Amino acid sequence: MIKDFIATDEPVDGLQRLVARFGGHAYDPHRHETYAVGHTLSGAQAFRYRGSDRISVQDECMVIHPDEVHDGHAGVPEGFSYRMLYIEPWLICRALGRDSLLPFVPGVVERDAELAALIDDAFTDFPNPMEPLQADAFISDVAAHPARRSDDARPQRAAALPVEKVAAARAFLAEELDRQVTSSDLERITGLDRFELARAFRRLVGTSPHRYLVGRRLAHARSCMAAGEGLAETAAASGFADQSHMTRHFRARFGITPGRFAALAGARQA
Repeated sequence: MIKDFIATDEPVDGLQRLVARFGGHAYDPHRHETYAVGHTLSGAQAFRYRGSDRISVQDECMVIHPDEVHDGHAGVPEGFSYRMLYIEPWLICRALGRDSLLPFVPGVVERDAELAALIDDAFTDFPNPMEPLQADAFISDVAAHPARRSDDARPQRAAALPVEKVAAARAFLAEELDRQVTSSDLERITGLDRFELARAFRRLVGTSPHRYLVGRRLAHARSCMAAGEGLAETAAASGFADQSHMTRHFRARFGITPGRFAALAGARQA
């Protein structure tokens, strides 16, 4: 029997890769602050998304919008395997060259040979880091797919969105993930009122500043666990109050507990 496993690389410049295999239950309901763009390699991956049951079978692709709740389990007895790339929404906006609403893809699953090939190419040297030019090319190419399939056929221009100020807030949150960040901190960094920043942040990044900060902490925690660090030490190094605090957020975001993730990551390396 093939063991369940998860393997990820380190997130670099807003892009992270994951490959996994599950024979049954995979994830409880959870959501990401990123786009999730995936390719089902074998079997069938079933999940509930926006109130409907969906399924992605071998050679089909998925595009899941930021902040949308979904779960995951095998849709056939033999389970499923897949590759997934998590892409920061601001990268999609920048690649499309517009200050607009994020493209939303209502048809979450589609057989798209071109997109599947792009995803597979991004895993050529996995888990070694992608070269910067390769990553830039991938983002540029993959951004066209949600834009083409979006229900927003005519992009709505967002007048005078503070792109650089939101970028400064995003960079500050990523750098200060191991401490408590306040709205006053972000107001000082950006010069924007906290509510103005919250609105602009969601339009350009796809989620709230707080959820983005938690996402950065969870990404750091996942990297620590994949490297074999203990759960309590990981929680402390990642800005969580304690291990139980990390566990609640980790399960809500990824659909599994930190302990199970650590075991699965270890099974991949065994």
